[in-house]
Amino acid sequence: MALLEKEIAEEGFWNNQERSQYAVKELKRLKLAAEPYLKIEEGVKGIHDIIEIAGDEDTESLAHFKNDLAKLSCKADDLEFKTLLNEETDVNNAILNVNAGAGGTEACDWAAMILRMYTMWAESKGYKITWLDQLQDEEAGIKSATLLIAGSYAYGYLKAETGVHRLVRISPFDSNKRRHTSFASVDVIPEVSDDIKIEVKEADLKIDTYRAGGKGGQHVNKTDSAVRITHVPTGIVVQCQNERSQFKNKSMAMKLLRAKLYEVERQKKAKEIETAYDSKKDIEWGSQIRSYVLHPYKMVKDHRTGFEVGNAQGVLDGKLDGFIEAYLKGLRTKDA
Repeated sequence: MALLEKEIAEEGFWNNQERSQYAVKELKRLKLAAEPYLKIEEGVKGIHDIIEIAGDEDTESLAHFKNDLAKLSCKADDLEFKTLLNEETDVNNAILNVNAGAGGTEACDWAAMILRMYTMWAESKGYKITWLDQLQDEEAGIKSATLLIAGSYAYGYLKAETGVHRLVRISPFDSNKRRHTSFASVDVIPEVSDDIKIEVKEADLKIDTYRAGGKGGQHVNKTDSAVRITHVPTGIVVQCQNERSQFKNKSMAMKLLRAKLYEVERQKKAKEIETAYDSKKDIEWGSQIRSYVLHPYKMVKDHRTGFEVGNAQGVLDGKLDGFIEAYLKGLRTKDA
């Protein structure tokens, strides 16, 4: 921070507009990141100074300060967890897509359960949820859905959820009450800031409009307001139907496309073996990252980290932090 502050104070700093904008933005980001640490340090120092003045005999004050220190310790643990989120896009909003896999109606119902799980998790964090697109199944659940989850570090947390999720349960759709296995895939990418330059040629786009339906669409389906955009060179398809205006839906669909193109490029630069767009695994047995078993016993287990809990319903109600933390700690160990 000191180097950036020195640079900003130098004469002629504003002559280079691109560099000056970056420096100011980066300094603001660093100050925002450092502020919680400085507050904890200040709080601990203040308590230490008061304890020295009060002495050991003031038991009532000592008990009070012990409680204050416990609160500061919890805040410190939370900040330590956030140090796991150190990639450039971790702080961004998240675009989350859920697709039903093998299993027909069973899988569509499972996809809807997963979607509920993430909305409950996001609400518990105080994040804002915007429905971008949803395709409902004819019988139950959803075939696919896309959400924008807005809030600090939404992508950093939710990137742990990308992959295939497997459910084992007694089917509510089977009159013989047999056990069924269902699959759904989750794809999470960061929302891209408008100031990041991503070239999208108009000639590379195939744009279709259609009548909206499903969540949000039920109120706007009198006209062809929904928009689907196909990026021909990559085969990436995005769509949006949450707005009444075709223009607004097209703008949001373009935003989704830019985010997906950015993610493809980011993963190429990182030399990752697989990406969500050029080598997807089949949504079936053997490719899952996490299993949710509701019968004959109850357990949720992440196959990447080995982390598991017996409170399956709690997980389905949005209690995902243990899985997310285990995944992020695993990334740190892998990078070390």
